[in-house]
Amino acid sequence: MNKRNEFILGILGGLGPMSSVYFYEMLTSHTKVSCDQEHINILLSSHAQTPDRTAYIMGEIADDPAVCMIEDAETLIAAGADLLVIPCNTAHYFYDRVRNAVDCPMINIIYETVAALHRAGTKKAGILATDGTIYSGAYQNMCERFGIACEVPSPAMQKKLMNLIYGDIKTGASVDLMTFGEIVSELRGKDCEHIILGCTELSLIKRSERLGSYFVDSTEILAWRTILACGKEPIGFEGLPSYGIPE
Repeated sequence: MNKRNEFILGILGGLGPMSSVYFYEMLTSHTKVSCDQEHINILLSSHAQTPDRTAYIMGEIADDPAVCMIEDAETLIAAGADLLVIPCNTAHYFYDRVRNAVDCPMINIIYETVAALHRAGTKKAGILATDGTIYSGAYQNMCERFGIACEVPSPAMQKKLMNLIYGDIKTGASVDLMTFGEIVSELRGKDCEHIILGCTELSLIKRSERLGSYFVDSTEILAWRTILACGKEPIGFEGLPSYGIPE
């Protein structure tokens, strides 16, 4: 329980660990402060042993990630968290189950990302995400809700994307940028106005390769919304206001 009467953010992380680290870093570097004490108070649960979300969604394993996620959310709340965020798109397959199991507000990364594109007037977007996120239809359904047409990679390109996420990024290896370019080119060829980086591991490509505003980074949008929700002022998010997010 929060005994200091200070607002505390709880990050339900470890899904995977590197993207949780990057999200924490993003919150810290993009919050306007004049001293340490003005930063957001944060509790980070990085439960790396949480069962793989995509494997469960695709029916490859029986271990339910939601069980761990709910337990970790309860731990964060017991420690004083006033708001929860999950810096993992695939894990939002379990969002409603976690939200209904705990008494704490949560920000939805998929809703915020698509809502931002809607406010910007986007008519068609490409979706880069894990097999689990694509199979669940999380982004496709949200795009339909906001009247945005969407495209996903062909099966062959989706397989290559999964190799990038699991074979390169999650293992700490260098990303095959030529393959990434092939996947992007396919979606560009389908007249997508923007491409959603709908996997927080893909956000690491945008950071390292300085990808432009054609790529809408779900991690950036989640960080922006989180900073605002914590009563702080976000800074340094180049291009995000063009996605319809108010300053």
